[in-house]
Amino acid sequence: MNLSEILNSLDASWERDKILLNIKKGFNTDEIVNEFLAKNERQIKELNSLLGPEYFDLLNQIEQLSTCESKLINKIKNLNNLGNSKKDHIFSEKKILPSNRASFNKISSFMINWSNKFVVIALLAISAIALSKQAWT
Repeated sequence: MNLSEILNSLDASWERDKILLNIKKGFNTDEIVNEFLAKNERQIKELNSLLGPEYFDLLNQIEQLSTCESKLINKIKNLNNLGNSKKDHIFSEKKILPSNRASFNKISSFMINWSNKFVVIALLAISAIALSKQAWT
């Protein structure tokens, strides 16, 4: 199996909608990651054997990018919490309208799609690097 096939297989196995559903069901992140690793052990070992030391810098950068995204999400949540504490008395007097729920669904969908695009771009970048390396050898 070549690098592109492995990355496509792993990308298909990492279905974000199912992961989000598992999180909503109460699974913790370690359980989700360990289950993914167990189910895809063969592809991950093969991927690891294909990735040389030059890819580890790229993987570290992708990890740092994920950390930045996580921090950004936390900052957005914290800003929202500060605003909510000031508006608590307003929310207790009013009911949440269905339009607010639709807005939440749009934001949730945007955040999931944004993360999906990031993962796909990262996988494509790794694949492109691998293909260019193969072309030069």
